Amino acid sequence: MYAALFSVILVSGIRCQDQRPQLGAQIKEFEFLDIRYMRRSLADFDEQGGKVEAGDAKEESKGIPVERRGYVLFFVTNTCPLVLRYLPRVRELARKYSRRGIQFVAVNVGAGDTIVEMAASAVEHDIPIPFVKDATGEVYRALGVQRTATAVVLDKGRRLHYRGRINRRYRFSGVSPDAGREDLELAIEDLLASRKAVVGETSVEGCKITKPRKHAQKGLTYSRDIAPIVQKSCQDCHRPDGDAPFALMGYSDVADRSEMIAEVVLQRRMPPWYGSASYGKFVNHRGLSDAEIGKIASWVEDGTPEGDPKHLPKPRVFEKREWRIDKPDLVLKLPFRIKIPAEGYVPYKYFVFPYRFKEDTWIEQIEILPTNRKVLHHANISRMQGTKYRGGGFITGQVPGGDPMVLDPGTAVKVSKGSVIAIQCHYVTTGKKEWDRLRLGIRFPRIAVRRQLHHLQIGNNRFLIPPGDPHHKVSRTMVLPCDAEGLGMFVHMHLRGKDMSFTAVHPEGKSERLLLVPNYNFDWQQSYRWKRGTVFFKRGTRIQVDAHFDNSAFNPFNPDPHRAVPYGAQTKDEMMFGFFFYFQRGEELDIRVDPKNGHVLAVK
Repeated sequence: MYAALFSVILVSGIRCQDQRPQLGAQIKEFEFLDIRYMRRSLADFDEQGGKVEAGDAKEESKGIPVERRGYVLFFVTNTCPLVLRYLPRVRELARKYSRRGIQFVAVNVGAGDTIVEMAASAVEHDIPIPFVKDATGEVYRALGVQRTATAVVLDKGRRLHYRGRINRRYRFSGVSPDAGREDLELAIEDLLASRKAVVGETSVEGCKITKPRKHAQKGLTYSRDIAPIVQKSCQDCHRPDGDAPFALMGYSDVADRSEMIAEVVLQRRMPPWYGSASYGKFVNHRGLSDAEIGKIASWVEDGTPEGDPKHLPKPRVFEKREWRIDKPDLVLKLPFRIKIPAEGYVPYKYFVFPYRFKEDTWIEQIEILPTNRKVLHHANISRMQGTKYRGGGFITGQVPGGDPMVLDPGTAVKVSKGSVIAIQCHYVTTGKKEWDRLRLGIRFPRIAVRRQLHHLQIGNNRFLIPPGDPHHKVSRTMVLPCDAEGLGMFVHMHLRGKDMSFTAVHPEGKSERLLLVPNYNFDWQQSYRWKRGTVFFKRGTRIQVDAHFDNSAFNPFNPDPHRAVPYGAQTKDEMMFGFFFYFQRGEELDIRVDPKNGHVLAVK
């Protein structure tokens, strides 16, 4: 009896093992999520005619095509110690073999690792290869991977060439001074030589992969459990005349989109927030708790029951307002309409509002207001005294996900006598001819100005991103000229922007990372604001901004991966700007202004 039972167990185990693809098997196409939450596959590495890979500087500068020979997928989580120890070796191998046609990909299988934190891990460890998310387990099951720190080698036809460890250097029990046989490197060399791997499979001492968990709460209803979450975290944007493309004001609105809503909240794609939770606390942070996400997912899995409408919370009432700022004291308007074509790329447009400030003027609130929100992607306004727009007198901007400039009473921004306000506009097409006409609403202070808004515009315009480079670094540092109270930061790049970080290097030498945006989104640019009176810096603190750009074919928004990309105002080129906003600490101006025009009445 025991022998028979043992035989059944043994046969079951063999069958289970046999379900894993064997060496030489062609792997079916699988999908994963990139750092931009987009569904992708290995085929995307070779689209757009993309044969340019990041090799040495000489190859990059010439954009030498490299034929795709295969793929290496390395399975990671953000916390597995063996993965973290092996990442430097993965970086070394990727740099060596990318120029020979081997595409490295880090596949995150951490059940609790968000896409933002996955992307942050790549930045923190300076790993130039793409990090992707296996959110459903589709990838590791397709390849028969059971533990992290496993490397899988596929040929260009997705046939399984190798599955196993990198080498024997790192174990949970310690580190060996001898790495032993370099199994992964030997397998890659065999693939490049068009021969069968001498050693096709090795054991891996990694962390056991945990399946994505199901959400099993029962008895949840929209009226009692889901509507409060939607009101609190969704309706600021998802309402009539809101920034989102549709409203979520009632049961039908939510139930009709329930599968999509569950997907984007489980991915933590919505509510949108692109800052790593490891750095800084920001008062405008958007996000759902684990409990709230679990409720939404469980409710959708349970069939979206409506429940008793008597349990609904009191509806939110959104006042219909033309301006998001308080009623403007001065409205500037362009004297003409702006024509936007039905299709194609629209170059940046520059205009000057027909108003010259006759005196020094203090402004407390300001808002850019298009008549056609669909076509204005973003705009920046600057003080200008010459005849050419330079952007150096930046005041504020309008961006997807952003807010108008509304300063606390007693704080203001100064526009010097003789200035005009210029605007830089980025318009997008909608499939039909459109028109827009821009206005600028300005509100002046009602009480004495005590503090002036300052900022560092930390930018670099002397760079050239090589063709195909997936991880090109650009940096710039500026020094605070005074003791400062920090207000917040803002990130701006174009379509190749990948990540940006702010680091404060204090006068005593200590470095402190203030913000990491690891998966920058050009279409949803937001500010990162500290709570007033909580963050301070000494005079002489250096604010360092580091950014990476992805000029590879895998970047789905890249206009041309074969082009060396310079600094430029148009989105076919690139920008690198980190804005750091602050007040001078201890400043007490006590400037009384006329609330009708913002002019100075008296200075104490």
